[in-house]
Amino acid sequence: MVDSAYTIVVPDTRILAAVCGTNDSNLRLIEEHLGVPVYSRGNELSIYDGGRELQERFRFIIDRVVDEIRDGEAGASEVLASVLNGGIRSAADNFAIFVPGAMRTIYPRTQNQARYVSLLRSRDVVICTGAAGSGKTFLAVLEALRLVLTHQRSRLILTRPVVEAGESLGYLPGDFEQKITPYVKPLIDALESVVSHAVVRKLLAAGVIEIAPLAYMRGRTLSDSVVVLDEAQNATPRQMKLFLTRMGEQTNVFITGDVTQIDLPRHIPSGLVHALRVLRPIAEIGVMTLTAEDVARHPLVRKIVQAYEYEETKID
Repeated sequence: MVDSAYTIVVPDTRILAAVCGTNDSNLRLIEEHLGVPVYSRGNELSIYDGGRELQERFRFIIDRVVDEIRDGEAGASEVLASVLNGGIRSAADNFAIFVPGAMRTIYPRTQNQARYVSLLRSRDVVICTGAAGSGKTFLAVLEALRLVLTHQRSRLILTRPVVEAGESLGYLPGDFEQKITPYVKPLIDALESVVSHAVVRKLLAAGVIEIAPLAYMRGRTLSDSVVVLDEAQNATPRQMKLFLTRMGEQTNVFITGDVTQIDLPRHIPSGLVHALRVLRPIAEIGVMTLTAEDVARHPLVRKIVQAYEYEETKID
C-alpha cells in the first residue's frame, strides 16, 4: 500500500457490512462510480492516490449511505443506487449539517426535516413540535453546534425545564453539574453523536457550551448565542415568556417539545401550547410540526407513534 490513503472509519460493524454489501458488491459499484479501487480492512474503507475532489465524493457517498441506513428502514443497495444516480442530491442534501471536526455529516431524512433545517437557518426563533424520534431536538442541537463551531455565534446554551420529579435542583444530591446532567443527557448525546466526548467536555469547560436550567434564566440577557430549549411542553406560560424575553442581539432560539407528553400537573397549562397559540401570528417566528413519518429511530418506534396518534384521533 502507498502512503496516500484516504480512510473512512465505520465503527458500527452492522452498518459497515450493509455498506459493503454481499461479497463487497456495493463497494464494486462505488469503485465503478469513482474510477478507483475501494479497500476494506477491519472497520475502515480506503481509497488511494485520490485527489481532494475524489476524496470528497468518496466521503459524501459513504456518509450518505451510512446516515440513511442507521436506525432506518432503507436498504444499503437501494440508498447507494439513489446516491450514485444523483437521486438523493435534493433538498435534503442542501440542508445537510456539517459540523467542523465532526465524525459524520448529518442529512435530513425526510422533506419535513429538510424544511425544519431551512427554518433553523432562516429564522431567529423556531418552535418545533413532534413525536419522539422525529429529529426535532437532534437537528436543532446539531445546527446550533454548527453555528458555534463556524464562529457565527459565540456560545451554545442548552436548557430544559426541571419538572420530571417535581423537585427543585436544590433538593437533589450532588453539585450543580451532577444535579443537571440527567436532564440534559439527551442533548449531550446528540452532540456526542457527531463529535467526541472529549471535544464536548472541552467546550463545556471553556464555556462555549453552557448548561442552564430554565429556572435560572431570570435576569439574564443572552446575546451572540444560540439557545436550545428542549422539552418545552413542560415549561409554564410564565417560564416561556421569561425565556423568550431573555433574547439579545445576534441570538437564535430553537424551541422543541412534544405536546403529547406534558408532565406538568393537570391544573398548570403548558407554556409550549400557549406559545404556539400566542406567537403563531408573528411571521418572523418559524413554526414546524414533525410527525410519525419523520421518525428516524428503530422502525418499530414509527409504528408505535402512529398507533398512539391514531388512538388520540379516536379520543378527540
